[in-house]
Amino acid sequence: MDQRDTTQVARMLTPDERKEMLESINSPADLRKLPVEELPVLARALRDFMVESVSKTGGHLSSSLGATELAIALHYVFNTPEDAIVWDVGHQAYAHKILTGRRDAMATLRQTDGISGFPKRSESPYDAFGTAHSSTSISAALGMAVADSLNGKKDRWHIAVIGDGALTGGMAVEALNHAGVYKKDLKLLIILNDNDHSISPPAGALSGHLAKLVSTAPVWKAREISKSILKPVPLLWDFAKRVEKQTVNFLSPPSTLFSSFDINYFGPIDGHDVTGLVSFLKNLKALDGPIVLHVKTKKGKGYKPAEDDPTLYHGVGKFDPVVGIQPSVAPPKKTYTQLFSDWICDTAERDKTLYAITPAMREGSGLVEFEKRFPERYRDVAIAEQHAVTFAAGLACAGIHPVVAIYSTFAQRAYDQIVHDVAIQNLPVLFAIDRAGLVGADGRTHHGLFDIAFLRSLPNMTVITPSDENEMRLLLNTAWTLQTPVAVRYPRGTGPGAEVTADTETVEIGKSKTVRTTSAPKGKRVAILAFGSMVWRLTEVAEALDATLVDMRFVKPLDEEAVLKAAAEHDLLVTAEEGIKAGGAGSAVLEVLSEAGQTTRTLIFGIPDAFIDHGNTEVLMARSGLDPAHVRAKIEAALS
Repeated sequence: MDQRDTTQVARMLTPDERKEMLESINSPADLRKLPVEELPVLARALRDFMVESVSKTGGHLSSSLGATELAIALHYVFNTPEDAIVWDVGHQAYAHKILTGRRDAMATLRQTDGISGFPKRSESPYDAFGTAHSSTSISAALGMAVADSLNGKKDRWHIAVIGDGALTGGMAVEALNHAGVYKKDLKLLIILNDNDHSISPPAGALSGHLAKLVSTAPVWKAREISKSILKPVPLLWDFAKRVEKQTVNFLSPPSTLFSSFDINYFGPIDGHDVTGLVSFLKNLKALDGPIVLHVKTKKGKGYKPAEDDPTLYHGVGKFDPVVGIQPSVAPPKKTYTQLFSDWICDTAERDKTLYAITPAMREGSGLVEFEKRFPERYRDVAIAEQHAVTFAAGLACAGIHPVVAIYSTFAQRAYDQIVHDVAIQNLPVLFAIDRAGLVGADGRTHHGLFDIAFLRSLPNMTVITPSDENEMRLLLNTAWTLQTPVAVRYPRGTGPGAEVTADTETVEIGKSKTVRTTSAPKGKRVAILAFGSMVWRLTEVAEALDATLVDMRFVKPLDEEAVLKAAAEHDLLVTAEEGIKAGGAGSAVLEVLSEAGQTTRTLIFGIPDAFIDHGNTEVLMARSGLDPAHVRAKIEAALS
């Protein structure tokens, strides 16, 4: 039965019948009991379920819809979890989760105490490697493959599923370079899930047919026999290699990339022909790795709104699957990302040296409008955080003033470049660090909790923490005046709704702002030294306890005068930050007190020494001891 026939069967089945089929699959073992001809029907059922489920929880939809047949075929052909699948990033792994016993748990996807939106080793034995950041899959799968080869498990397959976007990450290229060293006894399959035409599309049906042909075991063995016969004759061997490479490259231009690493390449093939995928993968199982299989898919496949706008449906909130995502009414408050967008466009209008850089987060970092207005001063460098930072350093060396718009969690990937290429050389690069703090549903891999600690330790670096919308504008203006490295960190979402009255005004570097002053009697005086979002979060606590509240503004340089004044005039100091306590802003305050010999009792509030799971942000704040009720109770206990 060809794909058209099975697709027709899928259309003939009622939604209830498709649902019943899906509910019979509780593990890959159940999946393998199905005749191959029924797999397209299962793909339709999976898509129906995914759209319905994700519309209620939110999540990464279009990528998972596009990888549905791929997930089915991999679990159908390979002996998972003994054979290991590593999903790069993991945005595309929802079908994988559903097929591996987590169908009912999808109702809790990305919810507090629910299942993760990404593969997670502690969640399932089928999640071979925890992912959520890009371009790690080939390295991880190669490591597993080498380990199993050393341990004598030479029949176990290791599959890395990587998108064409993730292949732009330098780490993926490094892994390919390493993988090409191995020629035998290594079961490594790299599946290039090409869904955005970043790599040339297949040259029609002939390409797919011939790719299937050359992947069969007899053809492969014949090629190996030819090598053994021709290799002793250099002229014939060189000629045969040239002909082989030219033939493969004619069929599949992307193979030039992989052949340069001496890795065998097959494809491109249709990633939505599930029966063809199964046949092809069975052929590849008879071979040794490393092997690259190039699969062409369409993001959002099977759900027309997502097919039409895969970017909109990449990461979604709750929506009505019948009508799709509808234009939202403009919120009463702008997000910090929108405030940054306004600021960078306004500043670029005045200053022709401003150049904006993002590592593949144009929409998320608020640079869509900037690209439209200043395309010659904008660059998305793809998923290449290290390159983004050193590229910025190069621009700064030549008189351009770069702004690197980057999420806190992704800035971690470029730490060495921030140290060596920017800070050591004291170059004027402004880091606009979005998603600083707890980010909610994306969880432990995406929380921005470590930037204060790793940035404040760097000589030459200024670290700034705006507390509200107006402070955001003021402090970005201030950061722009510096001719040294500077980071402005701000959280996801909206702030307290402060009116933005600042235009081009600045503030004094390293100076805090006192929000309120205590009138409490001696012995009960509390000073709260708050950083960033904790200023507005603890305003009511300060009012209730009649405490002094200081918006510290700067982690580095810290306002030491304000710290020592607060210590001298109060009986209890409190520091609060939406970041890791270890080595954070509170630690900076303690260092100042220690240096001055000041012994005022001090409470440090921040994220504990743990990785925080996904969930509702306010619930996570409470579990981290950063909600107003917890902070107030702890202060009152200290005073009593």
